Amino acid sequence: MTLASWRGPDLLDVPFARFSTIGVGGPVSWFGRAESIEDVAGAHAWCAERGVELLVIGGGSNLIVADEGFSGLVLQMAIGGLKFSMRDGDTLMRAGAGESWDGAVAAAVQRGLSGLECLSGIPGRVGGTPLQNVGAYGQEVADTIDQVVCFDRATAATVTLSNAECAFAYRTSRFKQEDAGRFIVCEVSFRLRAGAPTITYPDVLRVFAREMVGTPAVRDVRSVVLEIRQRKGMVLDPEDHDTRSVGSFFMNPIVSADAHARLAAAAREADAPGFPVAGGVKVPAAWLIERAGFTKGVTDGRVGLSTKHPLAIVNRNGATAREIVEFAVRIKRKVSEQFGVWLRPEPVMVGFGADPSVAFLQKASE
Repeated sequence: MTLASWRGPDLLDVPFARFSTIGVGGPVSWFGRAESIEDVAGAHAWCAERGVELLVIGGGSNLIVADEGFSGLVLQMAIGGLKFSMRDGDTLMRAGAGESWDGAVAAAVQRGLSGLECLSGIPGRVGGTPLQNVGAYGQEVADTIDQVVCFDRATAATVTLSNAECAFAYRTSRFKQEDAGRFIVCEVSFRLRAGAPTITYPDVLRVFAREMVGTPAVRDVRSVVLEIRQRKGMVLDPEDHDTRSVGSFFMNPIVSADAHARLAAAAREADAPGFPVAGGVKVPAAWLIERAGFTKGVTDGRVGLSTKHPLAIVNRNGATAREIVEFAVRIKRKVSEQFGVWLRPEPVMVGFGADPSVAFLQKASE
């Protein structure tokens, strides 16, 4: 690959807030787009030649960039393409990293394919889904990802990683852990099949029980999930300030059975919610946040919680990244003091350096 493979940056000294769903972030030195793997390789070479840091983004829905900005190249993935083919009785859906995630889910559901229906309405682009192993309502992309095509910055070559090689775990992967920054996801293949949808999550089950739908199809599940997410302000809507967020700010913590029992005692609720998973019991972070005194709609200046869901920290009106971070710190500290549980943030923090508040947010325990 040569530098000629990429046309170069489109914008200079532009505020990152323009590309962020939460609307915060200071100036970035350069901004450009990649519409092919060759563009990705060219952008990598452009940065390497100049000693410039590279930040790859999709829809900007899971990032918080510092008010000081980012002194490097922000490369937005715009690789398109959505193709379906058959293999061993399953349907493979190959999606470019720049494709709209919800658009890809809708295309699969329209064909009656199950495996992604519960992930409807999640903002962002396809390329971001393997990084944090996106999941919701009983599904996660690790359940269906077949392969991930990446540009490997360590070798300047294109590689194809199998599902197992991605090292998926709850809301994470090798792309977010030991190999953070090494691989740039360019295409993702999902193995789907016609069949019954996934209906395991209580919120979804309650809707079908109430409406007395006996055998819902994948399109029915997508419709219900979209309805639930819209009700919680988790579907992007420029007219709704409750959606000016990064979605769920904190991950649901996994605790031991004994710790779950202590939570119930601390909250004085015998039926504290929890879902058995590998490694313990998954506790809804929203429940912990509300029991710690942060109710829906609470505000602190220009920052607050969504009026529809306590997991969404929202930018009310011109908030800064610092205000978002400090508000999140208050929530995490209060939950840890009251319940002994350390919440972990979902969004990636960029440009904060060794900031103590961000370090506290990212700590898993005392």
